[in-house]
Amino acid sequence: MKKIIVVLVVMVVSVSAAIAQEWQTDINVAKEIATKESKPIILVFQGSDWCAPCIKLDREIWSTDAFKKYAKENYVMLKADFPRRKKNKLSETQTKANALLAEKYNKQGFFPFVVVLDSNGKVLGKSGYKKTTPEKYIKELNTFTK
Repeated sequence: MKKIIVVLVVMVVSVSAAIAQEWQTDINVAKEIATKESKPIILVFQGSDWCAPCIKLDREIWSTDAFKKYAKENYVMLKADFPRRKKNKLSETQTKANALLAEKYNKQGFFPFVVVLDSNGKVLGKSGYKKTTPEKYIKELNTFTK
């Protein structure tokens, strides 16, 4: 009985890991992966603990199994988060890195703001929150890379 439980737990963890979304937080690492794997970068500017449309975008698109599965194969996901609550405070290094990304790619300070980049960091397209399905959102993101 114990062996069956252990096997089930291992299987559940394995499946979760296989579908897990891997978010990068360093533009240079994202560019490196994008170059190596010939994928575009999806840069997401969000306020994870205060921006209602950001939270909706995460729940309705980024966190869905359909998007995570597609993204794993087709995109390099890069997050620039700007939390406001003390408990969610980022390291000083990460805060500065996100500010530099915003200075370059989000001068207007829109949240959420989605920027599709090539592996060199060139802007291919921009989007934001839309009330839509993960499949339609993927289709829109893909129009920027074709």
